Amino acid sequence: PFVKVYEEERELTVMLVVDVSASGEFGTKERQKGELAVEICGLLAFSAIKNNDKVGLIIFSDRVEKFVPPRKGRRHVLRVLRELLYHKPEGRGTDLRTALEYLTHVQRKRAVAFVVSDFQDTGFEKALSVAGRRHDVIAIRVGDEREEELPDLGYLELEDPESGEITVVNTSDSDFRERFTQGVRRRRAELDRALRRSKVDVVDVITGRPYVRPLMRFFEERARRQ
Repeated sequence: PFVKVYEEERELTVMLVVDVSASGEFGTKERQKGELAVEICGLLAFSAIKNNDKVGLIIFSDRVEKFVPPRKGRRHVLRVLRELLYHKPEGRGTDLRTALEYLTHVQRKRAVAFVVSDFQDTGFEKALSVAGRRHDVIAIRVGDEREEELPDLGYLELEDPESGEITVVNTSDSDFRERFTQGVRRRRAELDRALRRSKVDVVDVITGRPYVRPLMRFFEERARRQ
C-alpha cells in the first residue's frame, strides 16, 4: 500500500499586453507614459519569475506588433524586457479590441493578463468582456496629470500624436479648461463602468508619481477579497 499526496499546482501564466501607440510618447513629469509602462512591466515580470510563473508578451498599437509566448526563467524575462525597450512601433494608433481578441485566441489556458495602456480608444468593450470571462484581466491605466487638467498658458498648438491632427486652443479661457476637465472625467467614468461590467480590476498610475505603493495596495486588497 502507498499514499499518493496531491499538491496544488500554483504555476500561473502572466501575460503582459502592452500598448506602444504614439500617445505613450507624452509625459510632463520625469518620464513619458510609455517609459512608465515598461518600468511597471519589468516589475511585474520579475515578480512573476520569483513565483516560478510563466511570462508572455503581446505588444500592440493599431495592430498586434509582437507576440512572445509565455515561458519561465530569468533569461526569458530579460528577452521580454529587451523587446519592450527596443521595439520600434509600426503603427501610431490604438486598437484595444484587436489586442484583446488576439489574447483570447493565442492564450487558451487561463492566465493573469495585465493590459498596460492609457486606454485612449473606443469600441473594445465586447472584446474586453470576452477576455475577462476567459482570463483574470487587470487594467493598468497609465496617465499624465496634464491629460486631465490644462494649465493657464494662453494659446497653445496641440497635436494628436496618433492621428497627427493639430488644433489651437486658448487655455486662458476658464470655460474651455472646465469643459476639457469635465470631458476627461466623463470618458474616465465610462471606461470605469465598462471595466466593472467585464469584472476587470484597474490600477491607475501617473507619470511623476510613485507607482509601487499603488500596485502593492491593489494586490493587498485583492488578496483580502479572495
